[in-house]
Amino acid sequence: MKRQDLSSISKESKSLFPYLFAFFFGIAFIDSWRRAGIAPLFFFEAQGREHLWKFVRGMFPPELSSQFLSLMLQPALETIQISVMGTLIAVLIGFPLGILATRTFSVSGILNDAEIKGAPARFAARYSIYFCARAVLSLFRSIPEFVWAFMFVRAVGLGPFPGVLAIGVAYGGMLGKVYSEIFEGANERPLEALQSTGANKMQTFCYGWLPQVLPNFVSYTLYRWECAVRASAILGLVGAGGLGQQIEISMRMFNFQEVLTLLAILFMMVAAVDFISAKVRAML
Repeated sequence: MKRQDLSSISKESKSLFPYLFAFFFGIAFIDSWRRAGIAPLFFFEAQGREHLWKFVRGMFPPELSSQFLSLMLQPALETIQISVMGTLIAVLIGFPLGILATRTFSVSGILNDAEIKGAPARFAARYSIYFCARAVLSLFRSIPEFVWAFMFVRAVGLGPFPGVLAIGVAYGGMLGKVYSEIFEGANERPLEALQSTGANKMQTFCYGWLPQVLPNFVSYTLYRWECAVRASAILGLVGAGGLGQQIEISMRMFNFQEVLTLLAILFMMVAAVDFISAKVRAML
């Protein structure tokens, strides 16, 4: 087949792709709408309005007694502590695995060409480590932190520790994946300049690679910390401590006034973390 025929077939396939994508997306959307039982008008029906109004009315006035607020101080601090320690463990997991899962650091690029050229055993070992690191990261992030919390609660018991472990493992997979992508997007020219001066692999990484990616690393890690604050509240629903456990108790007892107060506390905590993260990002 001539090259012109191949190019014409390629152009035709590209021109048909948007229509095929729209067609299959429409089918998937309609089928998902039907199978998920979407009923947006339910809240406007009599029964839906009655249930919604009963729930909202039960939230007011919020519980603002000094006794209740003093009791919630410890769970609120516990939620922050869970998020901080969970994020720290996630960084300790994600950073080394993210390095090993970076193609341009482990198996290709200017840092590896000279080492693996003509050495098939070393090439196979590097690729094995690379694929194992990516597999571990995929495993960690494919299981939701809620499921991790269930498993760790069974393993170590109730309390904040299983929440810390759940956030650390699940977010470690997410951070490692993003770290590897940030590493691969780094400019290789400074690395080539350092290597030409005789710098070894570790020196090239510390002085050429890391300074480029550090702002993005810090920015995304802070974002994940914000997510960890919300996640730590949710994990409390399975007995992992924090505000989530108090929300679950109040919901069971139908004390919706307490639920509203707890949600307001959680909102203020997330807003404070967002403010701190914005200030740190501005300093980078």
